[in-house]
Parts: sequence; C-alpha cells; structure tokens
Amino acid sequence: MGRNQKRKKNRIKDNIIWDEKGFHLMAKPCGPLCNLRCSYCFYLEKKSLYRHVTNYYMPEEILEVYVRKNIEMQHVTEISFIWQGGEPLLRGLDFYRKAVKLQKKYAGKKQIFNSIQTNGTLLNDEWCEFFSENNFLVGLSLDGPQDVHDYHRINEGGYPTFNILMKALGLIHKHNVQFNILACVTEYSSKKPLEVYRFFKDMGVVFIQFIPIVERKPDSVSEKLGLTLGVPPAEEGNISSVTQWSVTAEGWGDFLINIFDEWVRRDVSSTIVMNFEWALAAYLGLEGTVCYYTENCGNSLVIEHNGDIYSCDHFVYPRYKLGNILRDNMSRIVNGPEQKTFGRNKSKSLPQYCLKCKFLSACHGECPKRRFIKSPDGEEGLNYLCEGYKKYFNHIAPYLEAIKRLVEKGEEPAKIMDYAVSFVPGREMLLVKQR
Repeated sequence: MGRNQKRKKNRIKDNIIWDEKGFHLMAKPCGPLCNLRCSYCFYLEKKSLYRHVTNYYMPEEILEVYVRKNIEMQHVTEISFIWQGGEPLLRGLDFYRKAVKLQKKYAGKKQIFNSIQTNGTLLNDEWCEFFSENNFLVGLSLDGPQDVHDYHRINEGGYPTFNILMKALGLIHKHNVQFNILACVTEYSSKKPLEVYRFFKDMGVVFIQFIPIVERKPDSVSEKLGLTLGVPPAEEGNISSVTQWSVTAEGWGDFLINIFDEWVRRDVSSTIVMNFEWALAAYLGLEGTVCYYTENCGNSLVIEHNGDIYSCDHFVYPRYKLGNILRDNMSRIVNGPEQKTFGRNKSKSLPQYCLKCKFLSACHGECPKRRFIKSPDGEEGLNYLCEGYKKYFNHIAPYLEAIKRLVEKGEEPAKIMDYAVSFVPGREMLLVKQR
C-alpha cells in the first residue's frame, strides 16, 4: 500500500477535528515575559507585537476555553498540553493547579499529558512536588557546563545563572520529576561538543535534545514591526546575515558527529540523545516524531496569552496569525486553508537540490524558518544548516545501517557498542566484533 493510501484524511464533523494524530496547541501563559535575558532568545522581541499590553498573564477565562477546546475538539485518546514562554513559571503555581483541575473536568476518557519548558531559575520544592504529583514532563534549559551556559544565559541584571540551575537540577532529582534537557547550540558551544555531552552525563541526565541556534539580523520588515531579529524568509526578499551567536552549518554538523562517535561506542543504552533517535527513526523508515523532520508541518500551533493563535512557535508574526480562541472557530483555524497551505509549503518549497539529496527522508529540509540561503546551483530556499546535516548524516549512516541489521536480527540496538563498523571499497559494510 502506498504512503498516501495509509494516511487517513482529516474530517471535520460537529466542530470536532477527526485526525488519528491530532494537533499540538502550545500555550504561552505569560506571553514573551521572562526573567532572563539570554542573548540568543527569539521570543523576547514578541513584546513588540503587543506593544500596548501591560499584563501578559493569560486570564483564567482563556485558560478554561483553551483546555476545553484542546480536549473536546480532537478525536484522539491522548491530549498533550505544552506550556512554554517566555518563562511559563512566572504565571504562578496556582494557574497550573487550575489547569490540571480543568483538564480533569473536561478529559472524559481521554488521557492528558503535560509538559513545561522552563529556564529553571524559579523552581523550588513546591513546584517540583506539583510536577511530580501531576506527572509533568519538565524540559530544563541548560546549555552545558558553567562557561558554556553562562556565556549567553544571564538574568535581567546581567548575572550568570548556572549555579541556580544546578540547584534546580538537584530539586528535580530530589522529587523524581520527569525531565529532559534542552541544550541550545551556539557558535561558542559548538566548539565544545564533548565537554557539553560529558557534563550532562556526569549530572545524571538521561534525555538530551540539542537545538541549533540560528537567527538573522533585523531586516526592513522586522524593523517596521519593532522586532530585533529577521522575519522568516518568505516575508523578506533581501535576506540579512546571521547573528554572531548563530552556529555555523559546519559547526552544527561537527558538534553532532563528535558526540555521536562517543555515544555510539559507550552510551547507546544509557543516554538518549533525541537528535540520534530521530535520525535512526528516519533510517528505519518511520515517520518523523518532531516537526523539524517531517515531510510537512502545520500540526504544532501556538496560543498566545490573549488567545491569539499562530501557525507555529517560530512563526509568531502578523502574517501567520490565524485567529483567536475566544472569537473564532477552532476547526477552521486548525484545518483551514491558511494553516494547510502553511504546512504543505514545507515540502512544496524545497529546492531541487534537496529533492535530489539522498538524505531527503532524514531531514525533509528541516525547519522552513532556516531556509534562507541559495543552493549551489543558485536556487532559493536551501536550509542554512544543510551542509552540516549532510556531513552528519553521511558520517552516521554506516552505524545506523548496522543498528538496523541488529534490529532485523532481533537484537537490541545497544549491541552496536560491541562492534566496530567499517566499509571496504567494493564490498558491503563490515561488523567486526571488538569486545
């Protein structure tokens, strides 16, 4: 059966979105408010889109509508609530206690999952007890050891935050809170891959996601909006250069390769690096689990503090505003032509250079926000990180093939650590027992 035949089409009936996968509506309960001033942050600037607002806290009226509609309008058995910012903990613990009560009120037979992304500086015993008791997954923003983390992540007064994060991590362990680490990779940290990776292992971190930081300097459109960073490429024909903290394509590729080489020899069973999990899933022919690496996007929307809904967290700009949860029909927002076009454009806008690439199924051109350079043949729309990804995928392909063979034989992927993997010209890959 062909790929398109397997996929069930969305149906709208009685204002319910019928889709086997559902959608994610990430919430910004305090908008762009944050108690840190990380130099690479892309969301602080969103205050300019609400320049007449004095209170960015999501009202309980909007909270209840958000919870109710997010549950009622999806015909799926599991509903995810994703809380992000800014810094979502600024909204206060009582807000999330209210959210949990509302989820129980409207859940019916559906299972509810909560995840929250935080800079960790406001965590205390009370917060951690709440997260533990209510099975919240906490995404903790921590970039690495002290020199790496403090290089960009400072508070409003300009002071470093690493020591506060170490206390927060201790509290998370103390209360057995489910957590993962989201580590941003900048031009500076990309030069220290093993220091970063080994630090996380030493701190008892099991789940790690590395996020490349790529932002452009302000262009004419962003300046008119009062923004400090460049808007997505589709908005502006004259593309500006990247910021000084942005990781280079080569730096991103080398960063992943250096960590992968250590991980594949020592840590396959003990440390989960999501970037490697996603690559393996693609190699095994499985559907991408994050929007970056799916063929199309559009299922991950964002709701701002006042109920405004945008196409994506990385596309919170006037052009991509779809409506408001209080005033507009959610079915038309999520399944309407604007959002469907936005999602399909991910695959439709790929340059021929990508379509001919042997790694297309692994990255699908990655995030459209980063497609602002020209391909070698001069075509617009190539991802800024393309060459780094190609280098990375080329390097790890033999190992992924070896893991695939092990899985096909009924063995655990961790068995790869028992072998050396090599290629012999003119012959197939060799797996040589090394211990």
